[in-house]
Amino acid sequence: MPYEPPTHTVERSLRATTGAKIIAGVDEVGRGAWAGPVTVCAAVTGLRRPPEGLTDSKLITPKRRAALAAELETWVTSHALGHASPEEIDDLGMTAALRLAAVRALDGLPVRPDAVILDGKHDYLGVPWRVRTVIKGDQSCVAVAAASVIAKVRRDALMAELGLESAAFEPYAFAENAGYPSPVHKAALHELGPTPFHRLSWAYLDAMPRWRHLKKVRISVEAAALEGGGQLGFDF
Repeated sequence: MPYEPPTHTVERSLRATTGAKIIAGVDEVGRGAWAGPVTVCAAVTGLRRPPEGLTDSKLITPKRRAALAAELETWVTSHALGHASPEEIDDLGMTAALRLAAVRALDGLPVRPDAVILDGKHDYLGVPWRVRTVIKGDQSCVAVAAASVIAKVRRDALMAELGLESAAFEPYAFAENAGYPSPVHKAALHELGPTPFHRLSWAYLDAMPRWRHLKKVRISVEAAALEGGGQLGFDF
């Protein structure tokens, strides 16, 4: 099914109404996973014509997505990734963890953006950033679509690497499911329990009597997220 290609309409609107010159598209991946970090990419693209076939990463085949991500990483003006670890997600909750990862990504850009286009309807970034939220921005906005593809490919590769760190992690099939729910992943959890890469505040543990005692009750430390300088649990 063909999709309308993303445009620079939102970027042009922000330039005209706010005077913003450097605009970053921001998208996340890993929000619904049982294991691994939540990853955010910030991408600055300018107003150049994007590579052919750019759209939301979920609408692209894995093979094409990997090739497109490699092309995008040299095509974009700049990009950076930020991660929030499973431990940070457990401690902070997903909204604050998303903000932490997004701030890390934006801080990683060589120049601070004048404005940010955030995929979705909820602004999890907030002040002092100038944010424009766009529902399905990963399909309609060039910068957000680029961020979507790069974030997805980089996080998938990270999860595959984690799965290869030890033979003990092979049953979870991280290379195939990237830490998301799947029959194989669920079966491994029932049999072997969570790894150091799993989120222990997630509800999947409620259905696993053998491992339910490991579930964490989150005590919010929002202030830690606002600092944006917490340490990751793994070497991402």
